[in-house]
Amino acid sequence: MLNELFEIIEERKANPTEKSYTASLFAEGEDRVLQKVGEEAVEVIIAAKGQGDQRIIEEISDLFYHTLVLLSAKDLTLSDVEDELRKRHK
Repeated sequence: MLNELFEIIEERKANPTEKSYTASLFAEGEDRVLQKVGEEAVEVIIAAKGQGDQRIIEEISDLFYHTLVLLSAKDLTLSDVEDELRKRHK
């Protein structure tokens, strides 16, 4: 699913539409994307401190999404991260 989501993000980056939240993040620039990653990271921590499992799942999903947008904004890929994780696993 993460690969599929990343492909959608890349598509929205290449072909932005007015109604696309993803396209709006790219249009607002890197600082906005970084702000969203930070906000979502904090929300994961808050959720983990007592908001229940479903809330944790929701917030981690948001963090994953915004992190993928950041990768795309930096012209990096999910494969780059996977390669790094493989190197660390050895």
